[in-house]
Amino acid sequence: MSRLGKRPISIPKDVEVKLEGDLLRVKGPKGELRRRVHPKVQVDMDGDKISVSVADGSRESRSLHGLFAVLINNMVTGVTKGFERVLEISGVGYRAVVNGRTAVFNLGYSRPIDFELPDGVDAKIEKSKIILTGIDKELLGMTASKIRNLRRPEPYKGKGIKYAEEMIRRKAGKTGAVK
Repeated sequence: MSRLGKRPISIPKDVEVKLEGDLLRVKGPKGELRRRVHPKVQVDMDGDKISVSVADGSRESRSLHGLFAVLINNMVTGVTKGFERVLEISGVGYRAVVNGRTAVFNLGYSRPIDFELPDGVDAKIEKSKIILTGIDKELLGMTASKIRNLRRPEPYKGKGIKYAEEMIRRKAGKTGAVK
């Protein structure tokens, strides 16, 4: 049994949770999220608490127990507070601009890269910071990862796109080698 899965998930007053068959809907002030619940996981609602339990004692259902508890908790948090992911651009001439639902990146390639933002993710750019916000944590993380992969940070000068909390391990160049 998962320690995270055993903990009941509390539902705030302004959040509405509905379980229709295997479809879980969470609606709050910031929006609505839906997720299909795996058949080996049982979701029970009693008042303002959601509890997740396993259908049987198999290894797969035990592994899904904690996963679905965290996913449901992220859904409740997302529709109430939302999530934010910050990326940093570093490098001479590297910059980004948001035009509607498209982010345009100049990252040292011969042409700018147009990145279409998915529905549910908003971007704001302040100098060299890209601030992504959304209610779906999974979609937000995937979008941040795709943006980072446009130009991953390199270890010699640290140029590229990195997460704000990420530390780049720097390497010494040719002149740093000792004979």
